[in-house]
Amino acid sequence: MTFQGHLLLQSLLAPALALVIWSLIIWIWMYALRIPAMSKAKLDPQDARFPGSLNMLPDSARQVADNYNHLMEQPTIFYALVMVSYLSGQETSFTAGLAWAYVGLRVVHSLIQNTINRVPLRFLTFALSTIVLMVWAVCVALGAMG
Repeated sequence: MTFQGHLLLQSLLAPALALVIWSLIIWIWMYALRIPAMSKAKLDPQDARFPGSLNMLPDSARQVADNYNHLMEQPTIFYALVMVSYLSGQETSFTAGLAWAYVGLRVVHSLIQNTINRVPLRFLTFALSTIVLMVWAVCVALGAMG
C-alpha cells in the first residue's frame, strides 16, 4: 500500500495523519464524558471559562481532557520533526519507524491515562516517546550537517 507515492510504512505523513486522527478521537471521547458530567453537576458552560474551573468533575472526565491537552503539547515537536525530515529529504525507513513508534507510544499513553491512569506507566510511555523524539532529532540534525 502506498501513501503519497511512498510505501505506507516509509512515509512520515501517514503517522502524522494517524496522530491527528487519534487526537480527534480523544476530542470526541473528552466531550462524550465532559458534557454529561457537566450536566449532571448542573454546571453552566460559562463556568468553564477559567483553567481549573472544572476540577469538580469526575476523574474519568478530567483525565481524558488532560490527555487531550497532552496531545496538543509534546506532539508539536513530533509534527516539527515530520516537516523538517520530509522537507529536507530525510524521509527514510528509519525516520518513518521512529514516527510510527512515537505514534504508537502516544496511543498507549492515551489509553493508560484515559482508563487505568497509573502514573508510573504513563511516565514510562511518555519517557520512551521523548527518547524516540530525541533520537529522531539527533538523526535529522546529523543528516542536515552532511
